[in-house]
Amino acid sequence: MGGLCSKQSNSPDNFSRPGRVLGVPSSKPSANSVPVPQKIPGSSGRTVGGGDGGSDPRNAAARAAEERATRSSSAAQGKLGKQLAAQKAQTRTDVLAETSRDERSARDADAAAEARNWN
Repeated sequence: MGGLCSKQSNSPDNFSRPGRVLGVPSSKPSANSVPVPQKIPGSSGRTVGGGDGGSDPRNAAARAAEERATRSSSAAQGKLGKQLAAQKAQTRTDVLAETSRDERSARDADAAAEARNWN
C-alpha cells in the first residue's frame, strides 16, 4: 500500500525512456555479471576417490561411498551401535511378528484392566 500512496520524487517512470530492440546487446554491461576466471594452462582437475585417473568419476564416487559405508558400519559404536545393527539385521517377517506380539500384549492388558474395572 505504501507504494500506491507515496511520492515518486526519486524514481522516474520506467516507461518514460525509449526501449531497446530484442536480440541486440545492451550498451552498458550487466551489473550482476561475474568475470570468468582464467583457466590455468596445463592443469587438470582432481579425480574423486583415488589416483586411478582413467576411471569414470561416477564409479569412483560410488566406490568411495561404499568404502565409507563399510568403514562406518564395521565399527559398532557401543550399546546403541549394537542395537542399530540388530535392528538392521531384522527381516520384514521378524518386524511384523514383533509388532503383532506387542499389539496382542496391549490388547490383553486392556482386557485385564476392563475386567478389573467391571464392578
